[in-house]
Amino acid sequence: MAASAQARRTAPPGWPVVTPRIVARDARALVAFICDLFGARAAYEPDTPAIVSLGDSKLMVSDAGARGPANAFLYVYVGDADAAYRHALELGATSIEPPFDTPYGDRRCMFDDPWGNTWQVATYGEGAGETGVTASASDVGSGVEAQRQASPQAT
Repeated sequence: MAASAQARRTAPPGWPVVTPRIVARDARALVAFICDLFGARAAYEPDTPAIVSLGDSKLMVSDAGARGPANAFLYVYVGDADAAYRHALELGATSIEPPFDTPYGDRRCMFDDPWGNTWQVATYGEGAGETGVTASASDVGSGVEAQRQASPQAT
């Protein structure tokens, strides 16, 4: 059964199985915001989702039309959370929490962009351990941390 599951791809080559998608009014400006803030790459074309490439991740951004806007809450790792936070505010974002050192080692901040998306932006911290996260199960919800501790090699 595992062999047949591996032979049949469920996503296009180079794509993860789950890809976040934001639907926004003035998607072109949102794509420009994301590219400017995070150094992402994207090509906006009307009537088709923009594919935003950010590090090893992809994000789809579409114009609102027949369907209304659909916002996102995304966690993004960057080289300097403090600089990203300052730049986001310069680009019109609204602060939710300024940068601070989390108990699990990341330096993190949070803001809403002008389209209503919430971004938690962090710089990976050395105190985060092998898996990158050591928060309690109550912090990550649904027992995900318990699963991770039971199987530390799983990704």
